[in-house]
Amino acid sequence: MIDSHCHLDHEPLKSNLDNIIKRAKEIGVTKLLTICTTIQSFGNILDIIKKDKIIYGTFGIHPHETKNDVVSKNMIIENVNSNEKIIGIGETGLDLYYNNSDIEKQIRSFEEHIKAAIDLELPLIVHSRNAENETYNILKKYNSSKLKILMHCFTGSKKFKDDLLAFNTYFSASGIITFNNSLELQKTFKTIPNERLLIETDSPFLAPAPNRGKKNEPAFIKHTAQKLAELKNIDTNDMIFHTTNNFNNLFLN
Repeated sequence: MIDSHCHLDHEPLKSNLDNIIKRAKEIGVTKLLTICTTIQSFGNILDIIKKDKIIYGTFGIHPHETKNDVVSKNMIIENVNSNEKIIGIGETGLDLYYNNSDIEKQIRSFEEHIKAAIDLELPLIVHSRNAENETYNILKKYNSSKLKILMHCFTGSKKFKDDLLAFNTYFSASGIITFNNSLELQKTFKTIPNERLLIETDSPFLAPAPNRGKKNEPAFIKHTAQKLAELKNIDTNDMIFHTTNNFNNLFLN
């Protein structure tokens, strides 16, 4: 299994990293992608990816942080190129639920990340909340055969999913699909091709059932894999094969 999106620089994971990695390996996790959210946190990401060969990282500015961190395409490219284990750009995107940052700043930051992803031909890890139309219209504006899109912690509508599939987008399932009140999202994931699916924890957030309410960690990824397999009516090992292969094709090929 591969946890395609976790925040190992967040507590309580950061101060207990050796045990976190050990538990992940014990349940069959073979790669962890730890996600950058601020310029300052990127230094932590660079330190963490040295801890173990299974850990990879990204560079990006979360939409909540665009009020503080202003980046250009060239700055993103420079940081990504600083280490060969930085294999993705993000997370970036739009969040109109909390509005922690001005929408215009979010859009400018998102577009700079997109331009860098196209130039580098690396996956763009997209956060979109309460912003389906806005996210789609920006991605459509920059639609390119070189743009590889991963919708992180996808919770969007079936229409949004259908629109994004036209861009050969990948969709990552989080612990949210295990929640009893996520019936519409479960129906949407049933309709996503197996070749476009990844799994993630978004740890330390969004722990899946039966650990809901606890601090999440990569070892809990197995519950999301099992639920996704159930929704797709295939064996869990087959789902793990698909999601692992998809991650490797997207990020490492």
